Amino acid sequence: MTGGYEVRNSFFKGCIAPKDITHIRQQGEPREKCLVFEGFMDYLSFLTLRMRNCPTMPDLDRQDYVILNSTANVSKALDVMSLYERIHCMLDNDKAGYEATRDIELEYSYRVRDFSHNYRGYSDLNDYLCGRKQEQKNEASQVQETKQETGQRAAPRQKRGRGI
Repeated sequence: MTGGYEVRNSFFKGCIAPKDITHIRQQGEPREKCLVFEGFMDYLSFLTLRMRNCPTMPDLDRQDYVILNSTANVSKALDVMSLYERIHCMLDNDKAGYEATRDIELEYSYRVRDFSHNYRGYSDLNDYLCGRKQEQKNEASQVQETKQETGQRAAPRQKRGRGI
């Protein structure tokens, strides 16, 4: 953790360099579990949801927290994650989030659980909290994106009308 800052208001979202991960450790005995978030707003959304759903026993201190502050910081977080027996990823439901989760799974295999399915249909945990669903792409663009990702060529367009 190098001393950078995440800056956000209704007009601006950015950071003051250097960009790094945030590691929130509980006091006392080391924890077996950490929850991994892509951004600080997702972490705050988790805290809000936990307090809303379990107001009498939110158990916020049973685990530590790692906030990547960008999926580009996954490699910086891998050393920190080695301390934990269970790693619960709550990353975004997009390509970058899936790839970051995959990278963590490649490093720690059975210790990793992907919890993004709990807010499927939403971009991230903050959108889930706010009730903002992902916009659905039409089927043709989803097929085209899948073909581009797998390297398949798109089928040639059929000619209409009379041809020679």
